[in-house]
Amino acid sequence: MKLIHPSNVNGTLIAPSSKSVMIRAVASSVLANGVSHLANPSFCSDSLAALGIARTLGAKVQAGEGVVSIRGIEGFREDRITDGVIHCGESALCMRMFAPIAGLSRYRFFIEGSGSLCSRPMKMLETISNMGARCTTTGGYPPVIIRGPIRGGTVCIDGSESSQFLTGLLMAAPLCKNDSRIDVTDLKSKPYVLMTIDLLKRFGIAVDHDKDLTSFSIKGNQHYKAQGFAIEGDWSGAAFLLVAGAVAGSVRVEGLQTDSFQADKVILDGLTRAGASVEIKDKHIVVKRSELNAFEFDAEDCPDLVPPLAALAAHCTGKSVIYGIERLKHKESDRALTIASEFSKLGVRVELLPDRMEIYGARPAGACVDSHNDHRIAMACAVAALNCHGEVAIDNPACVFKSYPSFFEDLEVLSKVT
Repeated sequence: MKLIHPSNVNGTLIAPSSKSVMIRAVASSVLANGVSHLANPSFCSDSLAALGIARTLGAKVQAGEGVVSIRGIEGFREDRITDGVIHCGESALCMRMFAPIAGLSRYRFFIEGSGSLCSRPMKMLETISNMGARCTTTGGYPPVIIRGPIRGGTVCIDGSESSQFLTGLLMAAPLCKNDSRIDVTDLKSKPYVLMTIDLLKRFGIAVDHDKDLTSFSIKGNQHYKAQGFAIEGDWSGAAFLLVAGAVAGSVRVEGLQTDSFQADKVILDGLTRAGASVEIKDKHIVVKRSELNAFEFDAEDCPDLVPPLAALAAHCTGKSVIYGIERLKHKESDRALTIASEFSKLGVRVELLPDRMEIYGARPAGACVDSHNDHRIAMACAVAALNCHGEVAIDNPACVFKSYPSFFEDLEVLSKVT
């Protein structure tokens, strides 16, 4: 149980490292010839799962002070594989991305997860079978069994559930014997696909695609080149810090790239729409409390922003509307329902419609809330609690280790109890 007291916030923090970039960089390093050095690494639970998978696939991983070094495998050799079981923890990105990568091998892999990952859809992974591998799920869910090799070819996938599987295919296809074409329908989270393509380019991999990201052409027999690579700051985690500044004082966050491919950098747009004071510099962002008013926001390409935006909306005058909530059902919790449930305990009215969430601003009241083992729900409740009448107790706060292990410590650095 974590107690959050009504507080004013003021201070400077460095953004946590991006797990989205970290996990992609780990996978690219595994496939490269030579040693890649990843500076400013993320050591959250999802990133640790990726490093464990790297070891399972035969890469050598050394974690030092502020850097992770990975000696890649550049082609699978069965004598390097340490185990036929790939453990993904609760990371959907790891499962959806590393499944095609594991499919490059002739080895048979059993890919499993834990906790909420066991109930997240993985039916899309069976499409790998159209590229020469054999891939089966358990009724569309984990665990997944795959045996390659993937040879390339033409495949069509549905991108409405997630772009994470597409990321895995884009990483695996360049190492296939044959060229590949991937056609995608109803792709969501396009910025994350652009992130993947940019990172692959840094590792020496070329991916051709159309303007709308509906068709991808990838030459086979390419080679990943080991890199020195700095992991950028995480806009998803920093969004909670920036919202904290908007509702309870002033926060300066360093280490964020305003030209990032991360979808969640649009949190700045949400804050501006709500009337918060936002100052954008090359090396830092400052957000200060101001008179906050209701706003509208489309979160279709950035669903992870819904929890911090909900915390922001709770402190706005009037009814705020957040669109694009359909994809929240299969997160660490049924996230839209969870927000409605836990915010109602704080005295904040939340109405759910098929395509949107409506939040009626009111100063939250103290209560005991349940994180539902969802890291972003725990952080949203903590930020909402900063301007509460009374303290808020959050059950199972340790779930933040999934993406932002030091969140509560960082929040305490900023907070001054009122």
